[in-house]
Amino acid sequence: MTAPRSVPGLGERVHLIGIGGAGMSGIARILLARGKQVSGSDAKPSRAVDALRVQGARIAVGQDAANLGLLDGGPSAVIVSTAIKESNPELVAARRLGLTVLHRAEALAALMAGYRVACVAGTHGKTSTTSMLTVALQHCRLDPSFAIGGDLNESGANAHQGSGEIFVAEADESDGSFLAFAPRVAVVTNVEPDHLDHHGTAEAYTAVFDQFVKRIEPGGLLVACADDPGSAALADRAESAGVRVRRYGRSAVDVQLLGYEPSGNGGVARISLAGEEVELPVAVPGEHMALNATAALLAGLALGAPLSGLLEGIAAFGGVRRRFEFKGRSSGVRVYDDYAHHPAEVAAQLRAVRPVSGSGRLVVIFQPHLYSRTRLFAKEFGEALSLADDVVVLDVFGAREEPEPGVSGKLIADAVTAPVHYEPSFERLPGLVAGLAGDGDLVITMGAGDVTMLGPEILAELDRR
Repeated sequence: MTAPRSVPGLGERVHLIGIGGAGMSGIARILLARGKQVSGSDAKPSRAVDALRVQGARIAVGQDAANLGLLDGGPSAVIVSTAIKESNPELVAARRLGLTVLHRAEALAALMAGYRVACVAGTHGKTSTTSMLTVALQHCRLDPSFAIGGDLNESGANAHQGSGEIFVAEADESDGSFLAFAPRVAVVTNVEPDHLDHHGTAEAYTAVFDQFVKRIEPGGLLVACADDPGSAALADRAESAGVRVRRYGRSAVDVQLLGYEPSGNGGVARISLAGEEVELPVAVPGEHMALNATAALLAGLALGAPLSGLLEGIAAFGGVRRRFEFKGRSSGVRVYDDYAHHPAEVAAQLRAVRPVSGSGRLVVIFQPHLYSRTRLFAKEFGEALSLADDVVVLDVFGAREEPEPGVSGKLIADAVTAPVHYEPSFERLPGLVAGLAGDGDLVITMGAGDVTMLGPEILAELDRR
């Protein structure tokens, strides 16, 4: 397939505010591959910004109305994410000039035009599932285009302009923007209340998934996890409304997970597919990853890919950056980094990591993400983190939120029943962790904020000792 050069609503020159972000950088990468002129700005330098510059994007660090002039003739359209405030000087200037302003999801939907689209949604697991599906389709030599919220370990990229007819995308429910998409195949891994700072109530959060399912093309397919109550209920409602549904999980009829055994740093799942027992090797640990792999397999089959190629691709999937990513080893201590930032994600990852830790202790360094999430789920975070042998809790990474009086990482630390340390100082963390971990232990830094920077510092401190 030859990629369509025209992208509805975008024109030939596109400016992205916050171009270094996970979603925005992927869109920029695809626009450049389609021959568009791309400019952008970001608050700070990053690996993503450097990579886009190499590909031809003109990028300023810092945000200023003058950045709209980075391209000769100025931009034909400006792309923003929910994180960009209306007071941003570049957005203010774009509106004053009457330029077309599109949300990130609207731009991505425009890039999908003309493709068979698969979207993966869910409170947890969508990045890993989207990535597994992408790699599996690549192994089937279908060369899909893709846009994912994390970098594939195989390619180091979060997006790609493929030569095939399929477009795979991670669908973000956090702000409801995934309602811009109209997929042929939609995967919903689970539905648990989250992002209540935007949606307000658990009921509103659930309702947006119902709206997403209504966006599936006529004759399309919903792939849903039968083991998750929220996803299972969504599937029942969708089926009653006439949507074709295939379910997966231990309690599913369509594709049943018969068993899962840890193996090395991954595991092997046994599934029942069309009356046959199939072995599904997964190179990343945890039964939750085996479920994600099953979802990817079902979606791939619905897109017409062969079973043998999909199984081969899933077995070869090497993970996603910041999803149980190995950072190094020092003094017999292995250090990993993970993006888990919801209680269910934290619990699932710690259960998955336990067999990998062997006879060593499991030490987790957790950074809460968002004041509202910390306040709402402190008890649940405490229960999840108590699955570790030793816990260090940092202060809250506020991201887009202003601090709330009385809300800090201590709320979570107080709810942990395992040995716990509340340490708000980044400077003291490496020394504290190096003192806790010994030969054979596994350390994992966890959270959606800048806790990811600590891995190398912990390893350096272990080297010094």
